[in-house]
Amino acid sequence: MSKHLFANIVTPTAIAANNRGEGDGSTLATLQKITRGNDQYTTVSADAIRWGYREYFQHHFAAEEVNRTFDPDRDKYDIKDEKHSAEKFIDDDLFGYMDAKKDKDNKNATEKRRGALEVSRAISLDPYWGDIAFGSKGGEKGSTSIHNTEMHNTAYQYAIALTPEHLKKPDRAAAFLEALVGVRHVGGNHSRFLYEFRPESIVLRITEDPSPWIMGCFKRVGEEVGCPELIRLLEAGDINPEELIIGGKIAKTPYGETLKSLGAPVFDGVKAAKDAAKTQLKAAGIIA
Repeated sequence: MSKHLFANIVTPTAIAANNRGEGDGSTLATLQKITRGNDQYTTVSADAIRWGYREYFQHHFAAEEVNRTFDPDRDKYDIKDEKHSAEKFIDDDLFGYMDAKKDKDNKNATEKRRGALEVSRAISLDPYWGDIAFGSKGGEKGSTSIHNTEMHNTAYQYAIALTPEHLKKPDRAAAFLEALVGVRHVGGNHSRFLYEFRPESIVLRITEDPSPWIMGCFKRVGEEVGCPELIRLLEAGDINPEELIIGGKIAKTPYGETLKSLGAPVFDGVKAAKDAAKTQLKAAGIIA
């Protein structure tokens, strides 16, 4: 059976604010939102998160290994090979591609590959209560110069799924783990806020189970972040603790101690958890 790599990530708590100039009308820069129960939460798209990973590969890999790159001076994406190659390029392999075109007989000749990597939307741990900053163009106030920016002091949670054997080169799963803990920010080519999307805490699962079971396992508990649902799943026997690797700030909380007592490997550092995941993938013969 196939081995799957799943991860659920929670970022540090910081102030999110969108400066991209798009919003509700001409004077309000909005954050994307979703309703859960009676509250609204802010959200960041999976495309924006994938952009962060693309940026990582662009700056940490040899130029010939990455097909799509972004040039900030020209505000433009460049494609080295429009025919694409999942064998040759790590980004074509992980994220997929689609080249929509017609053949000489005007028939569909689209070339595409579904990305092996799946990324969820990031959802804030905290409800959004409508915090707004006010400003004005050049310090002058007028009916057309005043602008508003929505702000949210929160942490974000999101999940990824990857089946390494679906990659043309399964060793790229190890490279992606490095990107997972090394991503700087998300957003794309707009003037976005600087917000660390690296993990503050992470839960990794390497398993033959096709379902992650760990998505959304973090929640705000007082001022800190906990994982009561993950503990419930372990106690219920729905997750084998030996399939988990947990790392980061959660280790130094009572939840971390409970996870250890249930048999799950818990590391103080996120990078130590990442290295343990790579060791497991090597032991399973998935990566070299």
